[in-house]
Amino acid sequence: MQVISTPQEFNVSELYVDLGDLAGSELFLKCEGFNFAGSIKLKAAAEMVTAAERSGVLRPGATLVESSSGNLGVALAIVTASLGYGFICVTDARCTLAARQLMQTLGSSVQLITEPHPERGFLGARIQRVKRLCAENDNYVWLNQYANPGNWGAHHRTTGREILHSFPHLDVLFVGAGTTGTLMGCARYLAEAKPSVRIVAIDTVGSVTFGGPPSQRMIPGLGTSVRPQLLDESFVDDVVLVPEADTVRACRELVRRGFLFGGSTGTVLSGALRWLRTHDRAGELTTVAIAPDLGERYLDTVYSDQWVEDIYGAEVLLNRLAPEPIHSDALSGTLS
Repeated sequence: MQVISTPQEFNVSELYVDLGDLAGSELFLKCEGFNFAGSIKLKAAAEMVTAAERSGVLRPGATLVESSSGNLGVALAIVTASLGYGFICVTDARCTLAARQLMQTLGSSVQLITEPHPERGFLGARIQRVKRLCAENDNYVWLNQYANPGNWGAHHRTTGREILHSFPHLDVLFVGAGTTGTLMGCARYLAEAKPSVRIVAIDTVGSVTFGGPPSQRMIPGLGTSVRPQLLDESFVDDVVLVPEADTVRACRELVRRGFLFGGSTGTVLSGALRWLRTHDRAGELTTVAIAPDLGERYLDTVYSDQWVEDIYGAEVLLNRLAPEPIHSDALSGTLS
């Protein structure tokens, strides 16, 4: 029996879905959405808040202000509610309605950015708003998930260790790249504990994280319009870029099997399948992909036929996952 006092104390850490029949290889999906925040972001949120309290930056009566596309905002709303802090989430229109409503239900304030920064996109505009709010209010605190070492430290301490404990013979780990906190934490841990593991980062087409050209992205979570300060490419062996249409296809492939996962998970799965089709035709590798979120908050987007048809075209509803990989070396020439 587990008894908890705060919601951040609970997380299912050793649940995997076997997708070997879909991948043609040993592919296990690590489910990180079974906690009160519904995503892997609860780990980073709790770690960053604890570190801020310990350092004295965060004191009673303070209000946290953070930029988020959704999942971290929900996680921080839960943590701040449990600890008695205020929270303002600065987001944009790509944040799902469900995530916004959940944050507000938890007592947080949501500020919606409607115009992107001319060079740095919606993320740049969100960060600009966060900085202005903090400059105007002495008791506002910005954790800055994009540069906070607690973001990757949470996964160095937990997620990477959990995966290696469950799969001591792991060959490849697939991790989605947003702020790159999960990616860097797991990669740094495995570089120390089992350096033979190949780290494959999964990003979205239109993200600038690994040097690709920016373009419009409609699904929140992975990808960014500003290169993450946490990223150290020396820990990454390969990068796969996934078109959002294939994110939708992957999510719907899973839901046909009864698994309702979020957009970030669909991107990671699509990228993992693309990589395996090129690099493990014999099906000899043991691989794990991290599923960051569940799918309830995407019912009116990724799982809405009308939304998908309006954004990506009706053919996406008919076609299955694309077989050919898109690697970042085709865009930047830096990784293979």
